[in-house]
Amino acid sequence: MTQAGLPWLWQYARPHRPKIIVASIYETLGKVMDVAPEILIGIAIDVIVKGQDSMFATVFGITDKWHQLLILAGINLVVWMLESLFGYLSATAWRNLSQTIEHEIRTKLYAHVQNLEVSWFEDNSSGGLLSILNDDINQLERFLDTGASSFIRLFWNIILVGAVFAASSLLVTVLAMIPIPIIVWGSIFYQKRLKPRYTKVREAVAGLSSTLSANLGGITTIKAFTSESREAERLATVSNEYRTANQEAIKFSAAFVPLIRMGILTGFTGTLLVGGWLALNGTLSVGIYSVLVFMTQRLLWPLTSLGETLDQFQRFLASTHRIQNLFDTKPQMVEGQKTLATPIQGEINLQNVTFSYIAGTPVLKGVSMHIPAGETHAIVGATGSGKSTIIRLLLRFHDPISGQVTLDGLPLTDLSYSALRGAIGFVSQDVFLFHGTVRENIGYGKPDATTEEIEASARSAEAHEFILALPNGYDTIVGERGQKLSGGQRQRISIARAILRDPAILVLDEATSAVDNETEAAIQRSLAVVTKGRTAVMIAHRLSTIRDADKIWVLENGEIIESGTHDQLSESNGLYAALWRVQTGQSQDKITHE
Repeated sequence: MTQAGLPWLWQYARPHRPKIIVASIYETLGKVMDVAPEILIGIAIDVIVKGQDSMFATVFGITDKWHQLLILAGINLVVWMLESLFGYLSATAWRNLSQTIEHEIRTKLYAHVQNLEVSWFEDNSSGGLLSILNDDINQLERFLDTGASSFIRLFWNIILVGAVFAASSLLVTVLAMIPIPIIVWGSIFYQKRLKPRYTKVREAVAGLSSTLSANLGGITTIKAFTSESREAERLATVSNEYRTANQEAIKFSAAFVPLIRMGILTGFTGTLLVGGWLALNGTLSVGIYSVLVFMTQRLLWPLTSLGETLDQFQRFLASTHRIQNLFDTKPQMVEGQKTLATPIQGEINLQNVTFSYIAGTPVLKGVSMHIPAGETHAIVGATGSGKSTIIRLLLRFHDPISGQVTLDGLPLTDLSYSALRGAIGFVSQDVFLFHGTVRENIGYGKPDATTEEIEASARSAEAHEFILALPNGYDTIVGERGQKLSGGQRQRISIARAILRDPAILVLDEATSAVDNETEAAIQRSLAVVTKGRTAVMIAHRLSTIRDADKIWVLENGEIIESGTHDQLSESNGLYAALWRVQTGQSQDKITHE
């Protein structure tokens, strides 16, 4: 586990430390200029009261009161201009710094998350992840933008004003400083009480983000079942949990300022009375007394903002804790380092592979399968038999519990992800298209593809004609997840995207499960073309699409129960033959397997 809070941020921001130091210097100089006007007011009062005997006259040798005041006004003008300049420099430095660090953490965290295995995403909600990548990192940026500079200003305020007090009167200094330890102790007390409450706030944000993400993604299902009111109530419940968590935190943070005001009242009253008594007795000059009265406000009043700053700080701590936890999440699978020898042959071997998603519930049980290079093999079986799991193992989304999967004789665990997945063109049953143009989606796996290459792959997938018929052809926007296209159109674009990479292995997971007969025929024609000269692994529900496969593997309950060509299996009177008879209308009997 990495360090928490500010130590973690300081360690992370190592490359930016020079900029942090410069921003802190600007903040310090701005605070010096901020304190100076109160001192000038005291000097001006001293000039009015004492005239040629004033401290200003003694030091600079100027006896005329008006001339002294003119010079003080000039100095005051310069001080205010410098304060404005340093304020501007400080604000721009901190804001640019916070934006830069926010950007770097978000991009680095996203890159880190992308390296986690698929199983991690299956176990964690996308809404919770989005709340960290968006809201928690934004919370960190807000603290860097204003909170960090507030702490620096407060620190230098106490040091500078305290120095003025100490140079004027030790007794008044003690009285003015008495509230500060009490306020600091109160701050620590409140920090401890606020921390768990803001942790709950961050958790509530994750729940809210998760609900919103799920509902927006499933909006068509919500509408189809007329569940708008029910989902609105569900969101209201989750939003209310977030509100309640915030109210608990606000209840404590809001009480902080009134308590600080009581401490300020104590210090200000002490300065007013004791400083006034010393001035009446001639121990303290009127000018210095005026400075101390103003400085008491300058010393203590900024502490009222400490409550808001601590509020930001606690939110920052809760957010950095969640960010750190995500950074600390390491991939369970170790990426290999080897590459495949070229040209890639595409020979696949599964050797006694066992796998389960849930411990004790195996999905595959000792599966062995040999797919020679250049052949087309199909995998069939009932839902839950383990077909798609074999594909996920081949793509190394998971590792077998026992056994081994090899490609061209090399264990997949020895290969880098880019070497393995770069050799595979994958067409999923659940086609995912990005919000963008048809051209961008086909070229996704090969960003440098030429227009000719994109159109050639579309022709191979029998997609070129329907693409040209779209309103803007290849530049037509497909919508989020390709919702502006039909299922068959999305599927053919997905096939074009896969073959554009010219992969050695083509993997198709139920590529024709959600299309009509005409589209299925078109996809079959395209597959007959694109599978030539490369290894193809097909999962199919419609057996008509795989009857020309070199070999068909039949799975049941995670085990291979038969294999062979279509003709061999059709004549064997096994499960495949029964499925074939049902799908071709030769039998209406209930399928059983003995």
